[in-house]
Amino acid sequence: MRAVPQAWTRDTIVPADWTVTLTDTAQRELLAVRNEIRRAPLPTFLLEPKDFALDACRAVIEEVRRVAQSGPMFAVLDRLPMAEITRDEAIQLYWLLSSLLARPVAQKITGQMFYDVMDTGAKLKPGSGIRPTVTNVDLRFHNDNSYNETPPDYVCLLCLHPAMQGGVSQVMSVATVHKALEDRHPELMPRLYRPFWYDRHAEHHPGEPTTFAAPIFERAADGTVKARLALSEIHAGYALRDERMDNETTAALAAVQSVFEQPELHVELAFAPGQIQFVNNRATGHARTEFVDFPEPERKRHLVRLWLRDAGKRGYRG
Repeated sequence: MRAVPQAWTRDTIVPADWTVTLTDTAQRELLAVRNEIRRAPLPTFLLEPKDFALDACRAVIEEVRRVAQSGPMFAVLDRLPMAEITRDEAIQLYWLLSSLLARPVAQKITGQMFYDVMDTGAKLKPGSGIRPTVTNVDLRFHNDNSYNETPPDYVCLLCLHPAMQGGVSQVMSVATVHKALEDRHPELMPRLYRPFWYDRHAEHHPGEPTTFAAPIFERAADGTVKARLALSEIHAGYALRDERMDNETTAALAAVQSVFEQPELHVELAFAPGQIQFVNNRATGHARTEFVDFPEPERKRHLVRLWLRDAGKRGYRG
């Protein structure tokens, strides 16, 4: 693959820059793993890559790593052989492939490791703990778990079934967002490097604060920009605290939103069953358009999410 600048736009990258093919050899390895698991079943959480012959899969995931760390900062793995495996088996193979990239960690304070991204009919409300991922609403660009001290390094999404209409995945480079804001709103950049209040989505113990303070942007040790894009959670955080935003804070958030609304700065990805999206979480904002499900329950839009992080512990707070 060619070199891709971190601050890419829709016109400067093409699908070949982010697509990684699950080779025929890798697919055969996964089908051999399926056969082993059928003969000797194990809970998914006990499946470890070291226990299986996965040399070709390791090579594929190393390419995913390269694309997600030094390419456009996200990759789409195309794809699991869904016609030859059950949905449960797809999730098990997804767990193994993702574990080759980094260590799966808890996505809730309860220790929940898998998260089903699908419409449950729930309605959003500040402090309720209901995440937008369990609704069918439009999700603006964000970085997962921005309201926690230890966000995941990677966000992984396995598509089991797409929506009838909508539900298009969108990705945008954090470097692109930062550059656009520097060019258009330089006077607001200092505010974006100071803390905002985020709604913690009830991921805390009783008696603990309901909000979390962190800046939207920060510089990593190597000089790259990391982000905590989560405008809905910021607005909800101030609402939970019954605290009025000052004019500079309001203007800074509006500036970020104005960048999100420029289609030339992001790309769209139409999920197909068996595809896996790997996003470098702090370097890539991701979003989703509103969607309409098929009427049959088994055809509802259903993605399975994993969070990966090698640093710290495997619990939600790391």
